[in-house]
Amino acid sequence: MEAKIVFGGGCFWCTEAMFRELKGVSSVKSGYSGGATDAPTYYEVCSGTTGHAEVIEVTYDPNIISYEDLVIVHMTTHDPTTLNRQGADTGTQYRSIIFYDSNKEKELAEKIIAEVQSAYENKIVTELVQAATFFEAEDNHQNYYNQNSEAGYCQGVINPKLGKFRSIHSKLLA
Repeated sequence: MEAKIVFGGGCFWCTEAMFRELKGVSSVKSGYSGGATDAPTYYEVCSGTTGHAEVIEVTYDPNIISYEDLVIVHMTTHDPTTLNRQGADTGTQYRSIIFYDSNKEKELAEKIIAEVQSAYENKIVTELVQAATFFEAEDNHQNYYNQNSEAGYCQGVINPKLGKFRSIHSKLLA
């Protein structure tokens, strides 16, 4: 039986590309969550006025990859210590966030955050929020890296992140 988890850690193009490579992950969708507007668009979310974060919805098989492993990957593939910022991307839409479905998931995420804190000089500011409606992003944002790997953003930003991700999490790769 598959499960889902929603993460935000900056631009969804980067996070989607990484999570697609994990064993046990059957689907990764880019989208928006955590805001006040129904059916927001990319441009509305980028304006910072909707309250949504750019997120990914990960569908996975917990018999192959655990919730805990997914949270660890999330917490180690972006900077969870910068408030509303990832690299050059700034605004609340780029905040570090984990949407949980149950108290057990919240407790596991809190435990992992406490465990990885020592790897960071600054305090982790990742939000833990009860799951909210996930709005799937427009088609041109789905599987962005694989469809646009030669684009400048993919070459200059996503490729280095993928390289680091692959070296850190090689045992979890498909």
